[in-house]
Amino acid sequence: MRRGRFTEDQIIGVLREHEAGVKTAELCRKHGISDATFYTWKSKYGGMTVSEAARLRTLEDENRRLKKLLAESMLDVSALKDLLGKN
Repeated sequence: MRRGRFTEDQIIGVLREHEAGVKTAELCRKHGISDATFYTWKSKYGGMTVSEAARLRTLEDENRRLKKLLAESMLDVSALKDLLGKN
């Protein structure tokens, strides 16, 4: 998975600056990001604290791991059904 230039702490810091009253265009220019990137961050991390963002990341990782386990299990079941069906 691609990791960006900014950590979650930095992203939340940028959003806090915006909440403090800095204009979006000025904020994007200062940090070298596009408006689209800013609004994507705002939709994902808006109103979060750093600890909540860390919890979100751990939950997403756990969800990804569980989906992978389910897919592997379904593949095994499918392979066994094919094997038993041919006999």
